[in-house]
Amino acid sequence: MKIMAICGVGLGSSFLVQMNIEKILKELGVSGIEVEHADVASAMPGAADVFYVSKDIAEGLSIDAPMVVLNSIIDMDELRGKVEKTLEDFGLK
Repeated sequence: MKIMAICGVGLGSSFLVQMNIEKILKELGVSGIEVEHADVASAMPGAADVFYVSKDIAEGLSIDAPMVVLNSIIDMDELRGKVEKTLEDFGLK
């Protein structure tokens, strides 16, 4: 499985989300999931199994792929809940 964190430029905020997803996966004892970060142009079907995006990016993003919308990119409780939901949705938890 591959998760991609997306932001406008593909540097700061998406990298932060990537690191936090990796931290959560480690805490949950889940391995074998690839996590990357990229810019909006990289958010294409097939580039990842699921895309994590901030609410402001999601409003202008239209892709035919699963997308997890984050209300706050720094809220670890929100992110943890959404990562756990993603794992459930993909049958990994």
